[in-house]
Amino acid sequence: MERMNHRASRRKLVTALSAFAAALGTSGPVRARPELAQPEAAGGVRAALEAGANAAVEALGRTDGFLGNPRVRIALPRGLEQVSTAFALMGRKRDLDELVTAMNRAAEAAVPQARTLLVQAVRSMSVEDAVGLVRGADTAVTEFFAAKTRAPLAERFLPVVAATTGRMGLARQYNALASQAAAVGLLGQDDASVERYVTARALDGMYLMIGEEERRIRRDPVGTGSAILRRVFGGG
Repeated sequence: MERMNHRASRRKLVTALSAFAAALGTSGPVRARPELAQPEAAGGVRAALEAGANAAVEALGRTDGFLGNPRVRIALPRGLEQVSTAFALMGRKRDLDELVTAMNRAAEAAVPQARTLLVQAVRSMSVEDAVGLVRGADTAVTEFFAAKTRAPLAERFLPVVAATTGRMGLARQYNALASQAAAVGLLGQDDASVERYVTARALDGMYLMIGEEERRIRRDPVGTGSAILRRVFGGG
């Protein structure tokens, strides 16, 4: 059932994002149908982006949204590889596995916090913003979301992540070990805190998923389905 829900969410995201991407197959400025004013066309783009943002949140903000997806699964930072090896030699690999699971569960719990801010970012865009996204680079939409939402989302994610990872004693051990690794230059300061590390990786994963869909749709906009395109841009 979860796999079916994931496929449904993916189809929803593909269809929704096709509105802004599908127009890339034409040259010159975006043209709406004669009976559809540019503000109305921009409204259609906003609606598509909003649906796409919701679908991305649904895909990641669920059990195994991160842990079960190798593209976004959160692993221990590279600077702690020696610690991982030492734990394994001491017969404590299961403890590390539990920590990695907890980190991914924390990301899955935090991502639903993104829904409101992503939707607000879409609704606040101007007509010029909407047209610019249609004609932008391969990841114009992803960059738009990141610029508008990354900093405030980090603030929202952090307490959710802290509440989830804080239930495990190993999270405190992570912070202690990572602080030592950071002190000798093996880790960046942000990675020295499990809460900040997971928050950053959760945001990276969310924008990665949005970006992957955006690139794919821009490569083959019509092939992804053009129902929204026909309504908004008069594409057929």
